[in-house]
Formats: sequence, structure tokens, C-alpha cells
Amino acid sequence: MTHDTHHISRRRFLVGAGAAAIASGQLSVPALASSRRGPRALKMRVAILGGGVGGLTAAHELAERGFDVTVFEPKALGGKARSIPIPGTAKGGRHDLPGEHGFRFFPGFYKNIPDTMRRIPVNGNPNGVLDNLVTATETLIVFKDSSEKLYTTPRFDETGFERGVRSLVTLWSIGSKIPPNESEYVLRKLMVFLTSSDERRVGQWERVSWWDFVNAEHFSPKYQRVWGNGITKDLVAAKGTKASTRTIGLMAEAFLLATMAQSSPELQRESGYGAPDRLLNAPTNEAWIAPWVAHLRSLGVKFVHGYAARRLHVRGGRIVGADVVDAAGRRLQVDADWFVAAMPVEKARVLFDAPVRALAPELAGLDKLEYDYMNGIQFFLNRIPPRAIRGHVAFVESPWALTSINQGLFWKRDLPRDYGDGHVGDVLSVDISDWFTPGILYKRPAVRCTPIEIANECWAQMKQGLNAPNDEVLTDDMVVRWFLDPAITHPEQGPAFSTEPLLINTPGSLRYRPDSHTSVPNLFLASDYVRVDVDLATMEGANEAGRQAANAVLQRSGSNAAPAVIQRLWQPPIYADTKRADAALYKAGQPNVLDVMPSSVPA
Repeated sequence: MTHDTHHISRRRFLVGAGAAAIASGQLSVPALASSRRGPRALKMRVAILGGGVGGLTAAHELAERGFDVTVFEPKALGGKARSIPIPGTAKGGRHDLPGEHGFRFFPGFYKNIPDTMRRIPVNGNPNGVLDNLVTATETLIVFKDSSEKLYTTPRFDETGFERGVRSLVTLWSIGSKIPPNESEYVLRKLMVFLTSSDERRVGQWERVSWWDFVNAEHFSPKYQRVWGNGITKDLVAAKGTKASTRTIGLMAEAFLLATMAQSSPELQRESGYGAPDRLLNAPTNEAWIAPWVAHLRSLGVKFVHGYAARRLHVRGGRIVGADVVDAAGRRLQVDADWFVAAMPVEKARVLFDAPVRALAPELAGLDKLEYDYMNGIQFFLNRIPPRAIRGHVAFVESPWALTSINQGLFWKRDLPRDYGDGHVGDVLSVDISDWFTPGILYKRPAVRCTPIEIANECWAQMKQGLNAPNDEVLTDDMVVRWFLDPAITHPEQGPAFSTEPLLINTPGSLRYRPDSHTSVPNLFLASDYVRVDVDLATMEGANEAGRQAANAVLQRSGSNAAPAVIQRLWQPPIYADTKRADAALYKAGQPNVLDVMPSSVPA
């Protein structure tokens, strides 16, 4: 043990850390006094290393079942889902302006997150935090500039699924001016995926890039920008050549089914899906994270802020302790019976060193997983723009693959009264999904731009997409200030760097992703890189991973508590027979019956 490591009992550690936390208002005395005693406590102490959605979910499920849980979070509870108060922006008794890593949105196919929200009490809300979700009623797709727009409502009028898919593809093709033959081809490829068996999806489509699946190389530049790259950049912040067809297909299918379900009460009941596009009615911390943490405290969960996991100690085939370190390098050792690693993949693969991997060889696969940047910027405006869309705007062909939402249309707060200095009337929150393609203003990618250049470039790209000669939606005089995600750092030399990147599911990467339970009997994983049903780096995936980790703790501890319920994506019965037939074709080495290449495709 190094000289700067202080080995202390868990009780003494919590008291010491709690005393410091009390001084900063982070912990309360009742929370510290809630440690369990008695012989069973030796089997119920859980250390959760990371306080993002995965870690908080695991804490929630385990605390409800009587476990003694402590969460260690180095930065801020909520992880990428949190909102970020901008210091020094509050005036006249108002709150600081709310920045964020990127805007939050909750597709209709999210089931586990809504279940967690329902179990977080909020005064006046019969369904807890879930009642803080509001529905977006419009979507705007901007393909190139203001002359190519597509306004849609997030629902289909048709009840037939294939007709609904055809309707959507046709709308996109008309809006983006894709030739009819290319539209028909991508429709066929979507139907190939929808009718593919699970065996083919894992064995074949998991290994194929989306670019190759839709045959983008052989079609027009417009087709390539929209169907080859646009959809993947917006979903996973990855080019089509880097995104797994299985992942893109699963998410496209889920979005389509959630949208379809809203056309029929019967489908809503059968699928369990909510409104296709939902947002919070306030900044994330206010609407969700703060009530969640308060509820977890009431369940006895303890939080230790400012300490990141640096090392796991191995002895006798188990984890016997964890070193956690603060920003000043002070190191403490944590004792627990069960350890849940709830940090992102780029942190986890550093923590899982040679001694840990010797016990759990499957963790070596984390080194082969890739991640990319998807970070946000907020523009604080003095007014809501004219004709603002009550939903998301996707700038599909913008160089930086921007997506935006006008928060002022959805938040229940009076923005000028409650935030900043009284001059902010709207928050235009923007996600930047492509950091490596040159922009239109400075002709450089985002990673080669300064913060002010990033802000100027995003604003220019949005104006190009929304403004027409006689119809200006965005004007420069609207902008009060902007806020770039602080996870984007700018070293003196070299490109900008994201300290909070996003996992991308590259072709073939599924085999490198572990389950929530590991070969180490008391080590578990609660992050979106593990194998989950919603196979994308999302809050829903992290929540599902947290539930899986909690269930694994229950099983290995011998607890008789009921396991956490894990809800899965809905599969419509209409294709059940087709998928069974496709499973037989795949086993025989034959293609999907719809996967027939035209006799010729355009060069």
C-alpha cells in the first residue's frame, strides 16, 4: 500500500467522507446514521463506482431490496444525463442558467427508464417524475438548406406497418429529393431487416456496416448523405461505414414501432410504448436527477462526491477493496461485499487492470470497443424564434450533423423570471454529432475550432438550414450567450478533446461486450457498453444494465428478494412466421427472401 493510501473501515470512511460532504451540503447526518449492523450486513454492502444513470439505477434497485449502498461519483450525479448550472449567471435571486452535456429525449420505446421515473416521488405528481415528461408533437427534418424541409408529426395515420414504413421513406425521399428508384431500394432494405430473424441479425447484420447494408456506394451523393450517413450520425454519432447494421436497424425498428403504436390503443397496450418523442418539462437536474437522489437518500443510499475509482484490489479470486482518488490525489480505500462498476467504457478498461482481467478474461474485449464525440452546446436566446417547432429539428445533411430542440416550448418554468439575469426567453439546445467534418464558416472540423468558433459555426449551419431570403427564423440579435459542454477541452496544442465521449457500436463489436455479471464473483457492470436489449449508448441501455447488475448481485448474494423487472423491446407478432422462416434460411446459408439485389444499380 502506498504512503498516500489510507485504509479505513467502511463505517469510518463514510463518517469521514460524510463530515466533509456535510460541510458542502452534499450529505445529511441521517444518511450517515443509516448503516446496517449485524451479521447479514457483511453480505449486503455494495460499492457503486459511478453515479450516472446506470449507477443510480443499480443503487435504486438494491436499496429497495435492503442492501447497504454507497455511490462514489467523481464529477456530478446523473453523468451525461445531468444538467450543468453555469456559474455566475444568476442575478436577482434567479437560478443559474442550465447548461447540459446534450439535450435529453425519451423515445416511446423506452420502458425501463419510465418505470424508474414512476417510482421517484414528486409532490403533486401522481406518477412521480414520469409526470415531468411532456410530448413533442412535431419534427422538422432539414436535408440541405431552407429549400429542403420536411415537417412531420410523430405518428402514422396508417395502421398497416409496411404502409407506415413506406409512407415514412416516401416522405423522406420527397423532402430530400432522392430519386424514386433509390427510395424504393432503401425501403426494400428496411423490410429485409424487419423480417430478419434474430439469428441473422446477430450472425450477419451485426458484422455488416450500415453503409454496405444500404449499398450506399452505388447510389447518388444525396442518397449517401441521407441514408448512408445521415441516419447513423443522428443516432450514434458515427458514419455509416462505422455503424453496425444490427444496431441501426434495431433502433430504426424501435422508433417506427413506437410511432406506429400511437395510431392504435390496442398496439399501445400490446407494445407498452409511450408517445414517440418525450422531453422533460424542466432542466434535467430539476425534473429528474435531484428528486431521484433525494429518494435514494430516503432509502439509505449514501453518496461520496469527488472520488473516482482508480484500482480494484484482488485476493482469493474476489475484489477485496477499491482505491478511490480525488482531484488532489488523496486516496482512500473502500471495503464492500459487492462492487458495481458503473463508469463508461473508456474509464472501465483502465480500471480493469491485469489482475482483474486474469480473473475475468472477458473484460479484455473492452479494449476493442470504440467511441466518438457527441456533445452539446446551448444558445440562450432573448425570445423564442418564430414558427419554432414543438419537437426536434434534425439537420441531416449539415456538416456537423446537428440536432436541436427549443427547450422554452416545453419547460414549465418562466425562463426570464427563474433563470439568469432576466434576459433569457428560450434555450436552444443543440447536439453536435460529427466533430471531424469541415464546417461551412471556418472550413474546419469542430475538433480544430476554438469554443467561440464552434458556437459561430453551429449557429451558421442552423441559419443555413432554417432561414430563407424572406423568412428568417434565426437572427443574430436573438443570442444572449452560449454554453459549450465543459467535457470538451481545448489543450494548448492539438485538437479539442471530449472527456465524455459516446460508445459507438461498430460492425462485429457485440462479441467484445460483456454481460453485467462477470467471472469475478463480486464484480458487476452497470453501463451502456454491456449487452442490453436497447443496443445503443443511451440512458435506457444504462438503466437496463443497472437492473441487470442489481439482479446479479441478488442472485450471487443469495437474496430472496424479487428481481428487478427488465422490460424488452416489443416485437410485433405480424412478422413472427416470417422470422421463423428466415431463421431456417439463415441456418441453411441462404439470404433473406426479400434481400435480392436489382439486376443493375446506378453507378
